Amino acid sequence: MTPQLYPDPAPPLMTSLALLSLVLGGAIFGFFYAWICSTMWGLDAADPAVAISAMQAMNASVRNAVFAPAFFGTPVVLFLTAWVAWGQSRMAAAKAFLAAGLVYLIGGLVATMAVNVPMNEALALVSIPDSPEAARQIWSEYSGKWQVWNIARTVASGISLALIGLGLMQIRQVQN
Repeated sequence: MTPQLYPDPAPPLMTSLALLSLVLGGAIFGFFYAWICSTMWGLDAADPAVAISAMQAMNASVRNAVFAPAFFGTPVVLFLTAWVAWGQSRMAAAKAFLAAGLVYLIGGLVATMAVNVPMNEALALVSIPDSPEAARQIWSEYSGKWQVWNIARTVASGISLALIGLGLMQIRQVQN
């Protein structure tokens, strides 16, 4: 099969799904990235009792209708985009969107549900101790591990976003 470069533009459904994939993939990558480059560093620099309290509040607030589409919807939209691309014989784009969906699903959503969420739920049960040393111990045990896993999901969502970009570059290629 020889790819035809730049045939008729992608149909509106394909274009719409590809752009929605980009928006959701970019939103979730940006969310995870912000935790790396500002949020956690700021909390690590704060008094540990304040950091624990702030993290408890942030973890509780992230469970909302604005966050849910990016976190849960991204792999669904990516797989749907791959399926539509495959149905339109846009095989290179289909492969890129499928790969993006798998990378985010495993490295972003599943990793978060398996590691970060249980850590957040455990932290939610912590009462802020009066002792600064006890607060420092709680925060240091939580923050380091949480950040390692956040880096992993940021990398995964960044790779997924790059694959979405690759898929966008290939949506006009139709294979006969």
